[in-house]
Amino acid sequence: MTDEREIEEQLIGVSGLETLVRRTGGDGVPTLFVHGNPTSSRDWIPFFAAIPGPGVAIDLPNFGRSERPPVERFDSSMHAYARYLGAVMDELVDGEFNLVVHDWGAIALHPASRRAARVKRLVVINGVPLLRGYRWHWLGRLWRTRGAGELFSRATTRSTVRLALRQARPRLQPMPDSFVDEIWASYDGGMAEAVLRLYRSADPEKLEAAGARLERLDCPAVVAWGSDDPYLPQEFGRTYASRLPNAELIELLDAGHWPWIDRPELVGRLAGFLAEQQAAAPGSD
Repeated sequence: MTDEREIEEQLIGVSGLETLVRRTGGDGVPTLFVHGNPTSSRDWIPFFAAIPGPGVAIDLPNFGRSERPPVERFDSSMHAYARYLGAVMDELVDGEFNLVVHDWGAIALHPASRRAARVKRLVVINGVPLLRGYRWHWLGRLWRTRGAGELFSRATTRSTVRLALRQARPRLQPMPDSFVDEIWASYDGGMAEAVLRLYRSADPEKLEAAGARLERLDCPAVVAWGSDDPYLPQEFGRTYASRLPNAELIELLDAGHWPWIDRPELVGRLAGFLAEQQAAAPGSD
């Protein structure tokens, strides 16, 4: 598959919220991709080019080009995002699906565990730990602190975004300009407020509770973890792999929080894992 694969973009209502949906065509089990903070479904474009079957990715509410709803309609808590992603699974994919999550996209594991019979393959890439023992990184603690989080959000500029993202890579390498530009193009008051509400809803015991049913996800799985992630220590990748009954752990040396940027070969490796599902489908050669 080449980078020329057609990607359809459409704004549609999902659970009553206007949502930017990116899709690619193809036969077989669709793969649902869920991004984290502070990015969008554009994260998954390299994966769309590589996977053999159909792909679906959404911009989460308050991120990318999706709606910035008032708090009365969507409070941007981790539980609100989990409920919303359950609706995504029911409204945008028909029947069985593969699931790929990164960072806060891991909150999709909560509704997925309630739909475990439909999940055929699972990939967790440096996901927020829905696990015991996680304590927030310095930036998460800042966002969780009332007053300080608001001040930091108001002071955010493209330059500060670019500088902060250097911490997410080995040896403080800069992120590609296109990556920074995409985040900055979406950054506004609605997104900034949503980030604060999301982190403030996510006490450690609530994260652990959200992952209480991970063992139900007994499909073939891969946990891929950049070893130089300053936010999410490698030990939590190992714990995810131990909690998911049928998981392979891929530890990526010299890779950060978005490990496919540092190790582009990861895209093909994960696409190959998802392709095994297509090859195993009834009637396949």
